[in-house]
Amino acid sequence: MIAAKDNAPHLTPEEYFTWEEQQLEKHELIDGQVYAMSGGSKNHSLLAAKFITLFTSHLEGSGCDTATSDLRVNIVGTNNYTYPDVSVTCDDHDKTTTQYITYPCLIVEVLSKTTEAYDRGGKFRMYQNNPILKDYLLVSSTAIEIDLYHKNDAGQWMIINYGEGDTIELKSINLSFPIEQVYRGLNLTPES
Repeated sequence: MIAAKDNAPHLTPEEYFTWEEQQLEKHELIDGQVYAMSGGSKNHSLLAAKFITLFTSHLEGSGCDTATSDLRVNIVGTNNYTYPDVSVTCDDHDKTTTQYITYPCLIVEVLSKTTEAYDRGGKFRMYQNNPILKDYLLVSSTAIEIDLYHKNDAGQWMIINYGEGDTIELKSINLSFPIEQVYRGLNLTPES
């Protein structure tokens, strides 16, 4: 997320949806301010695509939907809207909306230098308000490293760090897979 536009007026969600339809890039709406979303690296795009493919295949016929970064997530109880890289919803409330979902059980963010602090900090704090969210996956695009923030049955968030040789366990969608499965074929080099 980049800084808000200078002197930009505060927008209601309805004004934001209308305004954004006319824009060339995507924007998040946080506390009435719009923030332009920056583009990602090749690895960022490839990793998001691999997760979408993995989740879609696993969830076929389940009634759950896997969404790309083109679908907004409304932060529960607010007029804030974000664009995660991948989201999964199994909630019937989300079947009736057309421009966003509100109750994902799983969100994936592929990290970059410019978004990592926000994804780990402010964005995660907003997502924590969602009573349905169980898994928040932060994926490195430069190393075989994934951090899983998992909400346990007591409602506490635990952080599980995965690396080479580990098996990722996503209880939100009942899926386990080797970490190498999503990194296969990628050129893992630090961002310049």
